[in-house]
Amino acid sequence: MPIHPIDPILISMPESLKSSRLLIRAALWGDGAAVNEAVRESTAELSPWMPWAQHIPSVEESEASIRKSRLQFLDRSDIRLLLVHKETGQLVGSSGLHRIDWQVRKFEIGYWVRTSCAGQGYITEAVAAITDFAVQELQANRLEIRCDSRNTQSARVAERAGFTLEGILRNDKLDVQGALRDTMIYSKVRGADY
Repeated sequence: MPIHPIDPILISMPESLKSSRLLIRAALWGDGAAVNEAVRESTAELSPWMPWAQHIPSVEESEASIRKSRLQFLDRSDIRLLLVHKETGQLVGSSGLHRIDWQVRKFEIGYWVRTSCAGQGYITEAVAAITDFAVQELQANRLEIRCDSRNTQSARVAERAGFTLEGILRNDKLDVQGALRDTMIYSKVRGADY
């Protein structure tokens, strides 16, 4: 079946979706303080893997990042999603659909969890909900999760969410220290996995 191109700006997208415990929603102006608090709490766990976590941001830097994410959500170039606990309203972490190829309908799911919420299944729950949303609402043909081959926690999320390890790209990127690292690529593809 041929794929017909569409201008992504015309794609209707809800502002939020829900899982059993989470409200998964687009970033909004004013979310910077909550994101900043979560990042500050979690710097030790995030900094080995996330280039953006190499220094502790100011609240203004976090707000600027949120505002840029809001604009990218509106033009559909990147879909940053905040994970908010439905009962407490606490920011649990962040996820989203990144490195989007609208022609192919290919998306990469990224994620992080704040330290106080780690090990409770929130990210696996969010990845499952975002995967379902991408398949059902965005007609995803391919979903990927990529992570440093040493990041076993991230890899376990991909495996629990039913993604298949396609391979490991050797010397694919520089890690946060500037050394070469290998990248694991997990995927789900239409026709094989759903």
